[in-house]
Amino acid sequence: MTQPQAATADTTTQPMVAVTDLRRSFGTGERTVHALRGVSFTVGRGELTALKGRSGSGKTTLLNLVGGLDAPTGGSIALDGIDLASLDEDGRLALRRERIGFVFQSFGLIPMLTAAENVGVPLRLRKAPAAEREERAHTLLALVGLADHANQRPGELSGGQQQRVAIARALANQPSLIIADEPTGQLDSETGRSIMELLRAVVRSEGVTVLVATHDPTLMGLADRVIEVRDGRIVEEEAEQAA
Repeated sequence: MTQPQAATADTTTQPMVAVTDLRRSFGTGERTVHALRGVSFTVGRGELTALKGRSGSGKTTLLNLVGGLDAPTGGSIALDGIDLASLDEDGRLALRRERIGFVFQSFGLIPMLTAAENVGVPLRLRKAPAAEREERAHTLLALVGLADHANQRPGELSGGQQQRVAIARALANQPSLIIADEPTGQLDSETGRSIMELLRAVVRSEGVTVLVATHDPTLMGLADRVIEVRDGRIVEEEAEQAA
């Protein structure tokens, strides 16, 4: 097993994410689909960066590669000073468990578990003691404004509340990076904005870096930077004024 090891250089001077000439193709011959075509960018520590683009532009493929859920056809990814290509599958699994939190459009909560138990799942996988899991879960639910809903199950919560639980779960192992794929896609515009404001607050309070894919232009003003992906390429990069 190749364990993720941070680079020996001072990582505080390195970007949290460094993507260089990243390429990803699917299929072979005439049926080859080029999902990413030489993408390069960096994400600074403690930064909220938004990826925008239409469906099929390559945003989700890019997030999966940065999160170590998929391997590129070419190019390189460094996360927190670690070259992902240097890791085997066990090493990538350890990286995801220890350094990355994921938030998905579909929430991904376990229906039979309470909100607190869902938040504690990453800690359970790490074999953390029950008392530590419970304390961390309640701290994080308070952070996302759900301290009074710890014992409710997902079916008893609204969509916005479920996504707040998912964000709390993503923070359970104190990750360096949160990757969020269309986290407001199933929510109304007002609830979606509150979720983006929560991610903005998490960046400030927890010191975590967030890379989020969204197609909603009204939410991009809360990001530090906006990167547009079109047909597998970056075509535009904007600095935004965070609210």
